[in-house]
Amino acid sequence: MKTRNELRAEIDAIDSQLLELLNKRARLAIEIAGLKEREGSPIVDQEREREVVSRACAANEGPLQRRAVARIFRTLMRESRGLQLRHQCRVR
Repeated sequence: MKTRNELRAEIDAIDSQLLELLNKRARLAIEIAGLKEREGSPIVDQEREREVVSRACAANEGPLQRRAVARIFRTLMRESRGLQLRHQCRVR
């Protein structure tokens, strides 16, 4: 049986990986903002956002509840939109 400190160390390592992946996702969102700007496409794509949430919820095997997964991914997309908007403001 693992100790509390061992389990916390595992959580800390996962948190570091999550942060790395979140920032990678954010950089990709900024790249997409540039493409949207060149295409004249709007930042908000509600259909795409529904697809992302739906795919994440379908892939979820728990123990997180579906509602929690949806909330997390909606938050990710809200933050991505904010990055995209700030990127567009700097480009103009």
